[in-house]
Amino acid sequence: MIKISIRLLSLVLPLLLIGCAYNGNIEEIHPRPISIGPEAKAMNSKSSNVKRTLKRSHPPKVPPLEGTLVNYHMHHSGEIFSELIRPRPVDVWLPEGYDPESDKLYPVIYMHDGQFLFHQSRSPYAGMDVMFWDVDKVISRLQRLGEIRPVIVVAVWMADWDKGARGAEYMPQKAVSEEVLEIMREAGPGSTVGGFVGESGGESMSSDNYLRFLVQELKPFIDKTYPTLSGRADTFVMGSSAGGLLSAYALAEYPEIFGGAACLSSHWPYGDGAVVNWLSGHWPEAGNHRVYFDYGTEAFDALYEPYQMKMDLILRKKGYKEEEDWITRRFDGANHSIQAWKDRLHIPLKFLLGADKKN
Repeated sequence: MIKISIRLLSLVLPLLLIGCAYNGNIEEIHPRPISIGPEAKAMNSKSSNVKRTLKRSHPPKVPPLEGTLVNYHMHHSGEIFSELIRPRPVDVWLPEGYDPESDKLYPVIYMHDGQFLFHQSRSPYAGMDVMFWDVDKVISRLQRLGEIRPVIVVAVWMADWDKGARGAEYMPQKAVSEEVLEIMREAGPGSTVGGFVGESGGESMSSDNYLRFLVQELKPFIDKTYPTLSGRADTFVMGSSAGGLLSAYALAEYPEIFGGAACLSSHWPYGDGAVVNWLSGHWPEAGNHRVYFDYGTEAFDALYEPYQMKMDLILRKKGYKEEEDWITRRFDGANHSIQAWKDRLHIPLKFLLGADKKN
């Protein structure tokens, strides 16, 4: 799990412009100084945590985006607002060839940790290639090759960078009984089992409200604003680490909304497997969903295989057919990092959106 501690005050100030389109042909839309710090912890492609001190007095250089990125920032007077979760940026990525005047409709992927998905100037990590999935470039390449259908991506950023905040918002809430919470407390904050519990705000679980925001507030806005295929068969959710758990939780909680989920390096050890235990009694029957799981063998990912095998057994019992409506992949030598997820992002995209999977 990537753990990052950062002050957002200087990040929020440049985000007051609502709904500004950032096109791949434009390098900077709103160049302005960004100052963040004092430290950012992140994983690079070869090792665990890398500590960097980031100080910027001028706009960082970022590579041009492919497609078009529309930036929103939630607040009470904005186009996207919520009564359920704290304000944060939301990005909407539109694929190459997107034409709002045409009759073409698009499937939609809702992705967590939006701050890492697109290399853009408003990110606190702008200029650091290792910190981004480059979703725009991966999808554009697959689309040009005719391997996936064109898709709209909705990227929801984390709420803030306080310790415990991400885990409390991403940990599947209904899986955390008092018994599970005690297990996590005993393991302690920062551990693979306890994670965020014990840190400031870490026990204020809010994943149910986060999913309600996606389903009840954000999705209606997206479907009204953009030409989407709004049905279950064309609505997907994707995330990594705790975001992988959250994506599986979304499918279990809202099987009528999400037709597929991609869960990369899901951090099953939280609560000593509490999430997979809960999913065993709440996973939807096969027939209407596609689900992708994966894990590596290094760093945190080295812990995941026993839990993933249990999840795979649940899928078999529910009637899911491997390689048809469910895939689990093991990547030998892969660690728990953005670079590792970027390197294999094409696999879940092709599984969920392959040109042969038109509905």
